[in-house]
Amino acid sequence: MSSTVTRPVTPHDVPARAGGRAWAALAVLMLPTLLVSVDNTVLSFALPSISEALKPSATGMLWIVDVYPLVLAGLLVAMGSLGDRIGRRRLLLIGATGFAAVSAAAAFAPSAELLIAARAALGVFGAMLMPSTLSLLRSIFSDREQRRLAVAIWAAGFAAGSALGPIVGGLLLEHFWWGSVFLLAVPVLIPLLVLAPLLVRESRDPAPGPVDALGIVLSLLTMAPIVYGIKTLAVDGFSALSVAAIVVGIASGALFVRRQLRRPVPMLDMRLFSRPAFSGAVIVNLLSVISLVGFLFFVSQHLQLVIGLTPLQSGLVLLPGLLTMIVSGLLVVPVARRVQPGFVIAGGLTLSAGGYLLVALTGGGAPWSILLASFVLLGAGIGAAETVSNELVISTAPVEKAGAASAVSETAYELGAVLGTATLGTLITASYRAALVVPEGLTAAQADAAGETLGGAVSVAGALPGPLAEQLLASARAAFDSGVGVTAVIGIGLVATAAVIALVTLRHVRS
Repeated sequence: MSSTVTRPVTPHDVPARAGGRAWAALAVLMLPTLLVSVDNTVLSFALPSISEALKPSATGMLWIVDVYPLVLAGLLVAMGSLGDRIGRRRLLLIGATGFAAVSAAAAFAPSAELLIAARAALGVFGAMLMPSTLSLLRSIFSDREQRRLAVAIWAAGFAAGSALGPIVGGLLLEHFWWGSVFLLAVPVLIPLLVLAPLLVRESRDPAPGPVDALGIVLSLLTMAPIVYGIKTLAVDGFSALSVAAIVVGIASGALFVRRQLRRPVPMLDMRLFSRPAFSGAVIVNLLSVISLVGFLFFVSQHLQLVIGLTPLQSGLVLLPGLLTMIVSGLLVVPVARRVQPGFVIAGGLTLSAGGYLLVALTGGGAPWSILLASFVLLGAGIGAAETVSNELVISTAPVEKAGAASAVSETAYELGAVLGTATLGTLITASYRAALVVPEGLTAAQADAAGETLGGAVSVAGALPGPLAEQLLASARAAFDSGVGVTAVIGIGLVATAAVIALVTLRHVRS
């Protein structure tokens, strides 16, 4: 897709600068970006309500969170390649239509199993949305300075959606049932379906390769078993099933890489990873999002179920950090023009490590004010790192492969969301189950429900006499917070590792 041009390309191949239509197109493309980030944040705050209403098991609760990013991550590369083939705008519109329809169905899911199924379907259509938005930006903005600003705005859209999610979601959850948070997709996507055909021109790869059905299957067989194995190991310890799942995932991944390297026109050009700037930026994305999502998984439940804040109050506690993430992503643009990207990312992630350090020092008893300050530091660093790393991913790839390259960046983001819950989130869940002391006087069914999740304990306590309820809640809250210190140390390690990788892989990249 070409953008509106204000001056011709010079004989020296100076990229043309985009005009007003391109910036209007960017505004339209922000709608699905906002939607996906709102969806992720709203769900975190709706988990206590979902836990009490549908009463999922601990594993079921994690799958409600995980199945959407898992399916989405498994299909992103395939959908990015499909967008290169059939048209990125067309795929975007198909994804938007399906996402809106399934979101409406998810809002009325009568059981945890059907909600998981709806979330899986949302993952399929979500995989059509995200590579399309970032790859269309690559084709709209050929001038790197404009593109860097556009990517910063795009990245800020994720943070803005996260900022709006808790506020809007909190208001909805205080007045309506948990399913109302899924209905947010409908009013967001209707303007996209109307305006995208008018403002966003079609873009595709002029010479796409054949559809790689086996490659699509192998990409799914890589992601799903590995995440399942990690989740099972964290909750139940070593077992033949968990180890076998990880082995299947690794073997499928090896076959996928081998197949892509041998194909004349691969679905994903694995040679992109031989570029240090590309691979380093992707890994930074992955580790940053793991640390961010793991933090949100703990904090959203701690604020509501331990401290006792309402969903709206919890959202307001996190709002300064989310706004800081937006501002940081935008302010880093002029800095990135003058300072080497590796130093910019490493400096930002050092701030994020400080946020986790605050949590590690205060432990599970941290008041809301400490969590607010921690998230401000975490958001400042990740906002800067995500803007710079995402711009590097799309600027180092050939323009005709923008969809597949963008899908790699999005895969890192969504895989990070999965692993953030599957590792840090599951670690807290496992610690809760090991540390909980169920008081005498509960039935076997009540003890089982309380032992599954903190939300389950809160639900059980609501049906118990006062003293027994207080005893159960005190034990459950202490058990939930027992793994916070270890989790925070792991978070520090994640962002520190990402900072080192940025310094090593991006040391020769010019601003």
